[in-house]
Amino acid sequence: MRRLARLTRLATAAATAVAVVAGPALPAAAQAFDPSGIVEMRLLPGWRQDDGSHVAALEIRLAPGWKTYWRSPGEGGIPPELRLDAEIVGQHWPSPEIFTSNGLTTVGYSDAVILPLELALSPGQTRLTGEAAIGVCSDVCVPVSARIEADLPAEGRRDPRIVAAIADDPMTAAEAGAGAATCSLRPIPDGLRVEARLPVPQGGGSNEVVVFELPDRAIWISGAETARAGGIVTASADIVPPDAGPFALDRSSLRITLLDGGRAVEWQGCRAG
Repeated sequence: MRRLARLTRLATAAATAVAVVAGPALPAAAQAFDPSGIVEMRLLPGWRQDDGSHVAALEIRLAPGWKTYWRSPGEGGIPPELRLDAEIVGQHWPSPEIFTSNGLTTVGYSDAVILPLELALSPGQTRLTGEAAIGVCSDVCVPVSARIEADLPAEGRRDPRIVAAIADDPMTAAEAGAGAATCSLRPIPDGLRVEARLPVPQGGGSNEVVVFELPDRAIWISGAETARAGGIVTASADIVPPDAGPFALDRSSLRITLLDGGRAVEWQGCRAG
């Protein structure tokens, strides 16, 4: 039922987004919506690495008051999707912001963001083309897609903008002075409930949010209930597979990210506990 309710909310949001773009009986502001005035997307060509791979980036620039989403955007958000004529072998996600609106918490970026990409090119490839699809939100939320392309330098100097974005990746637990994550699992009627304990020092923000992720995006994960007691953050969430039943979860595949006032700390996997 929880997953059905979520899908219903997403379907409603999607229908609204389509209506904003194409509906005949919309308010004047919605009818005048022009993505070109709201968001600009372009490829930064980057540089070739010694091993032959290439580092480039998608740059997203937003009009004031607009936001876009992180890789795990929260309920109702639209994660960025890239389709390129080169294999993406690595993707970096700078530490995101937390947004709360109408009782929903989402995760993403305002103003501008650079999303670095590590690419495996075809032999002799000197140009990169493709399409980027993102969601953008202000008073309304709409999907936006754009064709993107760039000439790739055979060598090229390291772009300091991309280097800075890579450096803004979430910290590891060790970098944050945090301990190992432990988590317990218990079955629920339509899946599992996970509760994680994260030994991590208090950060600078007052609103801590924990995000759980699995490699299989078909598995739904609820927003986490998060609380702190001293140096321990606890977070729990429901995990529901497509067939809505109990299943075996490999704890090592569970990615846990703590977000707190611009700080992001990431654990890959958790121990039983």
